[in-house]
Amino acid sequence: MAHWLLKSEPSSWSWRQQVEAGAKGTSWNGVRNHAAKRNLQAMQVGDQAFFYHSGEGKEIVGIVTIAKPYYPDPTDKTGVFGMVDVRAEKPLKTPVTLAAIKAEPRLKNMALVKYSRLSVQPVSEAEWKLVGKMGGV
Repeated sequence: MAHWLLKSEPSSWSWRQQVEAGAKGTSWNGVRNHAAKRNLQAMQVGDQAFFYHSGEGKEIVGIVTIAKPYYPDPTDKTGVFGMVDVRAEKPLKTPVTLAAIKAEPRLKNMALVKYSRLSVQPVSEAEWKLVGKMGGV
């Protein structure tokens, strides 16, 4: 299983909304960056991802599971980009802030620190375990 991080502005799509989507989940659409697209294409059903509130909040607040692999995004009029479906699994007991991640030396190479603008990022196994521990899961 691979691990990922998905960013969303809470004013556009929040963790609360993801949870309210229920067991069916929702599409993760609107990605318009080629590096993020490659990450979406690499996702497999059952992979897990941190749900990160970007903009306001700047914190990892929950975990989602990939429910449907990459497929065309109908909101993309160019036909170049796609999306995956995700469903909420569980919230972190304690949200993990970007400041806390940057303060942890073992996370200095995490994509969230190095490539801050990338909306869909890989997370290594070691990073996943450490951030999960920081978040109480």
